[in-house]
Formats: sequence, structure tokens, C-alpha cells
Amino acid sequence: MVALAFLLIFNDMSYQVIARKYRPQRFADVVGQEHVTQTLANAIAQNRIAHAYLFVGPRGTGKTTIARIFAKCLNCTDGPKVDFAEDDPRAKEITEGRSMDVLEIDGASNRGIDEVRELRETVKYVPATSRFKIYIIDEVHMLTKEAFNALLKTLEEPPAHVKFMFATTEPEKVIPTILSRCQRFDLRRIPSALIVKHLLEIAKKEKVQIDEAALHAIARGADGGMRDAESTLDQLISFCGEEIAEEDVLSMFGLAARSQILALAGAILAGETEAALRQLHDLAQQGKDIRRLVSELLGHFRNLLIFQVSRGDLRMIEASEAEAAALKEQSGRLHADALTRMLEVLTDCEGRLRDTTSKKILVEVALFKMIEARDAVSIDTVLQQIQQLRSGAAAASRPAAASAAKVTTAPAVAAAAAASLPIAAQVPAAATPPGEVDLGQLWQGLIEGVGRASPFVKTYLVEAHPVSFDKKVLTIGFDPEFADHLPLVDNAKNHALVQTKLAELGFPHAQVKFVRAEAPSREKAAAPAPPPSPPPAARRVPAMEPAKPAPELASLKKEDFKNDPLIQKALEVFKGQIVEVRS
Repeated sequence: MVALAFLLIFNDMSYQVIARKYRPQRFADVVGQEHVTQTLANAIAQNRIAHAYLFVGPRGTGKTTIARIFAKCLNCTDGPKVDFAEDDPRAKEITEGRSMDVLEIDGASNRGIDEVRELRETVKYVPATSRFKIYIIDEVHMLTKEAFNALLKTLEEPPAHVKFMFATTEPEKVIPTILSRCQRFDLRRIPSALIVKHLLEIAKKEKVQIDEAALHAIARGADGGMRDAESTLDQLISFCGEEIAEEDVLSMFGLAARSQILALAGAILAGETEAALRQLHDLAQQGKDIRRLVSELLGHFRNLLIFQVSRGDLRMIEASEAEAAALKEQSGRLHADALTRMLEVLTDCEGRLRDTTSKKILVEVALFKMIEARDAVSIDTVLQQIQQLRSGAAAASRPAAASAAKVTTAPAVAAAAAASLPIAAQVPAAATPPGEVDLGQLWQGLIEGVGRASPFVKTYLVEAHPVSFDKKVLTIGFDPEFADHLPLVDNAKNHALVQTKLAELGFPHAQVKFVRAEAPSREKAAAPAPPPSPPPAARRVPAMEPAKPAPELASLKKEDFKNDPLIQKALEVFKGQIVEVRS
């Protein structure tokens, strides 16, 4: 009975967890880090082996594993070489952790200056049986500053038989003098597709049946870490036995099913506030991790944006076939600008979740904001629409100015007011058919246009006066009393501003010139101008009809006002409505 009990205990102790049992033993076995393993293999082939290496990356991506494999390549029989034999005794010693020449040190437990001084003493001794004495220091960022400084001299000029291999998840905590003495390799998070493929191979070897959806759920929960994925699979086998379903994985991680994420995203994209809130409530009631839910929703909307911008290119997206089909269907619902605004709301929500206790309420508010952002119009879009309205109205009014027979109608005046457009921008009435210009009317329209764009420049122009408009050159004069304004206003920026406003008034390609000129006296300006003398018969031009005053807005018929095309366009742009207000 005693012997049987001892046998049972021995068999129990011989069990190895999946992460150790299927740990890569050579570079070819490492998943998702080819950019590192290939470089190290080339260095061995070319005999360009440095004295210190730093492996950086998230947990469970293979930093220490690659360091051990590299140590086996360097110290194997007849090495250094990449393709060492499976039963090589020196390689097996390193694998089993009993090599006297490959020392693994935990930086968190041996972080002081005394430990580093002891290491410096052992560095002097040659290897016992191998070619190199190799020090693998895990979590090297945990060393104190004094320990780092004590290591510097040895690291800079180590004996020829010594190699250092450091691993860390936080390279920013390693002092620059150490970083500068190492060859650095950055390991990436492992893509979900590679994790799924690797776990499927392990499941077959362990004779476990697991569906594809469950494998994808494990990969999502592992977040790019192979060790985490393998540990989860190990735990699921213990919990579920030989058959594992997606629901088992979701309950373990607190994850929402992919179909639930897609349904929630669909409700948001459709603007269905009640449906989105109801789905969030159901997920919370099921015990789903709210932070994880927001993270996955953020990832889905990011994929939607990338899918839309890249025109369906899936190389930048990690997605199963079902997810790719959903992306294709949902990406056409909104423009990229709307998706960007929704992503900004989710990103802000994810950042604030860390500091709030009412996570569900914060996410509910974020869903409201996302649906609002779906229909929002950016400032740039509004400005572009206003410019289009202005340009279209000005173009439509030019024939009226050319015929000198039509005047601005009341609905057009009302539309200009509704769209914040000046009447002068609607009809360049300062231009007459033969090219003559009413300087007073032109000047008034110009002052109004400049004032909307730059009230600061307008303060200078109100002290000025128009001198002439000849050969497409508008001359603007400043009275000697205001001559000190000239150097302040006469610059390229203001020239461009005035030229733009002149173009809006119907005078494209016009130039502007600022001069010192005496202003006409108020009496002269107030007196009616004498009738001009008729031109020679050969150049006689018919007199222009006097413009009829536009009717007051109050006299407009309500239906005419509402049905005016420009009013309708303004309401569409600003998502507005007409409300009658009585004093």
C-alpha cells in the first residue's frame, strides 16, 4: 500500500502544464517572431555574435524562450549552429535547466548591488564544459540604478567567453547606458490567427475536441500572448474534459460572444438607442467584463474604419471569415468621418473607465454620444457647405447683374439671411453691364465681407475710402489723419483677403492697392452726385434701371419663405427647422 501511494504521488508530480510541455525548443518552433529568430540565425551563420542582447516585448511572447534557444545554439556540440541535434547533451542540459554554464537570473529577486558584484566575480571564470558562459537575466528593468551602474563596466568589456541576454517587458525603465551596450530585439504580440493554429495543433496532440469559435475566443482573451493562450487551454481541458465549446471560454474570460459584439455595433450604426442600451444591459447582467467589452467594441469600430479606408483589404485586420463578412456589410452604413468621431468617443470612454466606479453608466453615456456623433456634421463640412451655397448663389445671380433688368427677390434676401450670406455676395450689384462700377456699393459689400472674415482688418478699412477701381485694380485710400494705418494693413495676407472678397462680389482676379489719399469732405460725400455727361455717340450706353428696393422680410409669405431652395438647403445643412417668434 505504501509503495502504491508513492507511485501515485510520483505520477502526479510528473505532469507538465501545456505551456512548458509544448515550449519551443529551436528557432523553427517559435511562433510569430520570425523577424527575431531569423536575425539571430543569420548572426550565427555569419559568426557575428555580439556580447549582449536585450529582448523586449509583452508577457508570454517568447522573450526568455528565444534567449534559451539562442544559448543552446551557441553552446551545443560543434556549435555555434542553428540545427543542433535533438539529443545533443549540452542542449538537453540547457533545456532541463542543469547547465553550469547557462545561468538564469530573476531580476526581481536579484536586483541589488551585492548580487551584481557577485555576478562580476563569477564572470572571470571560464566555462566548465561549454564554449560560452551565458547569463540570462529576466525582468532586467527591476535592477536598481546602483546595480545597473555596477554592471556597466563588465557589460561594456566582458571576457570573450561571456554572453549576456536580458529580457524585459518595460524597456523604458532600463537606463540608456545599458541599452546602448546591447543589441535590442522587439517581440510583437502574436496574431490571433497564429495562436488559433498553434492551439489547434496542441489540442490534436492532447486528443481534445474544440470548436473554432472557442479557439478564436481564447486568442481574443490572450491578447497576443501565447503563454496566456496555452494556460487557458490547459485550464479549459481540466474544466471541460475532452470537448470545449465557445460558451466555456466566454464564461471563463467574461467575454461577450462575437455575435453579441456585432449586434451591439449594428444597433449603434443604425442609431437605435434603445436597442443598444438593452443589449448593454443584458451583457452586464450576464456578468461580462465591461472594460473588455469596450475594448472589443473599440477594436471592431477600428476594423470598420480600416476596412472602409483600405477598400476591403484584410491584411491590416485580424478577423475570421464571419467577422470579415460583418465588416463588409457594416462598413457601408456610414462615412469614414462618422466612424472616426465614434472611435474618438469610445477611446475617451476606455481611458476614463480606469478611474470610475460606475462603469456601466459611463458606457451608456458613451453609447448615446456615439449615436449623436453618427449624425453630427463637422465644422469643416459646415464651412464647405456655406462656401458652396455662397458660390452657387453668386453664380446664379450673375446673369441678373449682366442683364441689368432683375433685382434681388425677397426669398433670396431671406435665404441669404438664413445662411448668414451677405446680399452683396448674392448679387454683385456694383457691377454694371459696360464694366462701370458703383464704388459706394462695392465698398459697402467689401467692408461687410471682410468684417465677417476678419473683424480686426475691418477696423482699419472703416477708416479708409475707395479711390478708384480701374483695370481690375481697386485703390483704397487712407486720409493723412489715418496714414499710420498703411504699414499695418498693407501686407500680403490682407491683399489676399480683400481679393477673395472682391471675387465673391463678382470681380475675380482683381488686385488691390493701398495708398495715402485725402478723403472727400462729408459735405461733398453727402451731396447728390451731378448727372454724368453723356458719352460720345459711338460709345453711348443705355442708362441702367434704378434698382427697386427689396421688400421687408416681414412682408414675405410664410409658404414662399419655407419653399425657397436656399432656405431648404440651409435647413438641410444645419439640421434645423423654421420657428415663428413673436415679440
